[in-house]
Amino acid sequence: MELVVLNKAGEDTGKKVVLSDSIYAVEPNDHAIYLDVKQYLANQRQGTHKSKERGEISGSTRKLKKQKGTGTARCGSIKSPLFKGGGRVFGPKVRDYSFKLNKKLKRVARASALTYKAKNNGIVIVEDFSFELPKTKEFIALLQNLKVDNKKALVVVAENNKNIYLSSRNLPNAEVITASDINTYKIMNASSVIITENSVGVIENILS
Repeated sequence: MELVVLNKAGEDTGKKVVLSDSIYAVEPNDHAIYLDVKQYLANQRQGTHKSKERGEISGSTRKLKKQKGTGTARCGSIKSPLFKGGGRVFGPKVRDYSFKLNKKLKRVARASALTYKAKNNGIVIVEDFSFELPKTKEFIALLQNLKVDNKKALVVVAENNKNIYLSSRNLPNAEVITASDINTYKIMNASSVIITENSVGVIENILS
């Protein structure tokens, strides 16, 4: 697959980039995408939720009333889950939600996600760029020139660029990541994936 390389103004530079069929034209594996996205979202969870059980509640353990003869249910402690302020039954506990996936499966998932974007014309190649100063206005102009300002855009750069990152940080529908950090969730979550010229080779090295 060949795509033209655009500049910051959205104009054709006359250059073309050949995208590898082994990454951008594979047979998509939907289940691999599902597992990779599930793992990414699971890894974002802190898992620090906790509620107290009756054994962890501070309070008296005296018997509130006699066992028999009251005409109501027996009652042993104020810490019972049946009373307000008592312990909780089967409440959440601190846990780790992360789980392991094989590297090969994650590679298949990312290639499948990029294939879907390529099929739907959701990939834009732009020549390498930078900003002299962090300017959100310049980043918005870039998205407008590439005609993706009304879509969720994922900008993939070859290496960390502080000015580009700071310029995009305030925009809810745009995100900048390095090619080495590209993942299935962010590809699928974006409507358009903008890849800089040098990032193409980095992605191919990672996924080949």
